[in-house]
Amino acid sequence: MENCKAVGGMHRECRTEATKPVGQRQNFIATEMSYMTFKALPSEALLSRLSFAFLRKRATSITTEAADIKNEISAFRTLENNPLNHNYSHVNQYYTLQKDVVHLYQHGGFPTPFQKQIKTFNEPCIMVRESTVELLDFLKRANYSQPAIRYVLYGETGCGKSLTLAHVLHFGFMNEFILVHVPLVERWTRYYKEVSNSTTRDGYVDLNVDAAAWLGHFKNQNAKLLQKLDLRISKKYEWSMREETEEGSPLIDVVDHGIKRIKYASECVIAVINEIKKHSTEGRCKTLVLIDGFNAFVHPTKCIVTEAKVKVAPSKVSLTEAFMEITKNDWCNGAVVLTVDKVPVIVDKPKSYLPLYLLGKEGFEHLDPFVPVKISEYNENEMESCLQYYINRRWLQNKRGHTEEGKKELKYLSGMNPYHLMKICASL
Repeated sequence: MENCKAVGGMHRECRTEATKPVGQRQNFIATEMSYMTFKALPSEALLSRLSFAFLRKRATSITTEAADIKNEISAFRTLENNPLNHNYSHVNQYYTLQKDVVHLYQHGGFPTPFQKQIKTFNEPCIMVRESTVELLDFLKRANYSQPAIRYVLYGETGCGKSLTLAHVLHFGFMNEFILVHVPLVERWTRYYKEVSNSTTRDGYVDLNVDAAAWLGHFKNQNAKLLQKLDLRISKKYEWSMREETEEGSPLIDVVDHGIKRIKYASECVIAVINEIKKHSTEGRCKTLVLIDGFNAFVHPTKCIVTEAKVKVAPSKVSLTEAFMEITKNDWCNGAVVLTVDKVPVIVDKPKSYLPLYLLGKEGFEHLDPFVPVKISEYNENEMESCLQYYINRRWLQNKRGHTEEGKKELKYLSGMNPYHLMKICASL
């Protein structure tokens, strides 16, 4: 007030405040002092305070948005990408395969439509399904000192048997199993590259190009583990008068020989399989056998044709002998996971997807006893997670498909079949 008098009288605001009670006048003076202090601040300090206030507000907004996104994603994704840790709490959620694991499927392991989907979505994700967790639990609890247990995955075409096998393959890799993986038997029985008569087995034929490709696949999946375990062959192998592999040589030498000398690739596959069985039984390694479409090995249809136009049954192929040998239960410290499907059956398509019908008498007796694991269509929770994932990846772009009514239509049209659902959503 004195400052006002010094400049020629009170300001109008000051005269007004002078008539108010003491408490209100003190509040007015405090406000005036804050205003004068604010005006006295340099422009840099003023901008600094304004920037800090803005950033704090913006950070709060971003944190809230991130929390909302996390809650949205957590409905159909899991951050647990190690299948060793997958349990029933992760069921119905997608997990992402890391870059250091994708190489396992470089030469096969994913169905062709799923490979295209990976490129479209720019990420390899697999849903953790209840049947898969059940199978992984079996593998964790198994007594590997006993004969190898055979697990047979069965179900309608398109329900996810191959992807379940891919999930188990990842589990075996993380658990340091030697992987004996056949991505698709049908490639050998229907889409083989070259046929030649076997030089060591009368009446048999060799698929040496396919055998060499499988050896490359085996090496790609197991090279580091084989080097770590330092497995050696138990006997001398003579491939020809001038070519042989001495007893005590690294097992990888037999693999490399089959890749370089395709003529002997089928014999090298048989040798590798026999050596792995021996090492597993003696406790030097653990082995996980995974074969997709195993019933193609035992189906009587003669699909392979030699140069002499003679049809050959799958049982008369050298590769068949090798993998029929390792699917026996006369060895231990390992497990065998197989799938059976209607697709490899070319003629007389069976009406049932049950193992008894697909394996036939010979195949069923070969695997008996085994543990059947049914891979069913999606349940309600799996269906919802899949649709949310497709919406997130822009695979399902039609807005009507985002509604509850649209989702009901998709469930009805697809029959809850994973493959059919993917095909239907592709055009939406």
